[in-house]
Amino acid sequence: MARPRDKVIISCAVTGSVHTPTMSPYLPLSPGDIARQAIEAANAGAAILHLHARDPGDGRPTADPRVFDAFVPRIREATDAVINITTGGSTRMTMEERLAYPLQLKPEMCSLNMGSMNFSIHPAARKIQQWRYDWEKPYIEGMEDLIFRNTFRDIRHILKVLGDDCGTRFEFECYDVGHLYTLAHFRDEGLVQGPLFIRGIFGILGGIGPDAENLMFMKNTADRLFGDGYRFSVLGAGRHQMPLLTMGAVLGGNVRVGLEDSLYRARDSSPNRAPSRC
Repeated sequence: MARPRDKVIISCAVTGSVHTPTMSPYLPLSPGDIARQAIEAANAGAAILHLHARDPGDGRPTADPRVFDAFVPRIREATDAVINITTGGSTRMTMEERLAYPLQLKPEMCSLNMGSMNFSIHPAARKIQQWRYDWEKPYIEGMEDLIFRNTFRDIRHILKVLGDDCGTRFEFECYDVGHLYTLAHFRDEGLVQGPLFIRGIFGILGGIGPDAENLMFMKNTADRLFGDGYRFSVLGAGRHQMPLLTMGAVLGGNVRVGLEDSLYRARDSSPNRAPSRC
């Protein structure tokens, strides 16, 4: 865990693959918008930029390296922030698609999800009457019957081809307490070495809930499993973002912000009133 005098590391997840264009007019979709907002975030203090790509035509998530290449080099040139490329992609992408750009870029950091899970915001579809693009409604509703796959073999593969072969470090994404034990397993197997950067994720439907008690439970479990060999960061989904990030920072941890995690500035501030579990 962070020591009291450590600086807080701010990560910014600019766009993600969960929200769709109808949910907010501010969600960056084009390479130009993603680059601009990422650079603005770095200038505002973000030390890590977590990046997904969107199809410039209709905003759907894409793993196409050509799209990533339209904005990642611009961000690298304009900032000194750590570039963090997703290996999660979306629940509809194959492992080959998810790793296509990270293996090409060999970035200094990538996200790594620590377990398979039900990951969904399908209730959001009930609140939207008109969609901007035809793909959005089935994309959101279809999450009800999808599994976000991250098996032990998948994780081992990513640790080998990106970590060992490319020198990439990881942000270990833990959506529930069992994911911390999975990470400890790979530590015990000698496949990951500290110091570890662990992100606790709260409020995703299918993962641990956005309760203060759960944040303490995850932190205490991580303290017990990893001692001083890790840094903890907090991600609160939707309207839970700011309260949980504040609590995480007070506890000496680090934080993640950005439109991937929440479309809210304050209650009812979004013109489309995106759902709380986003």
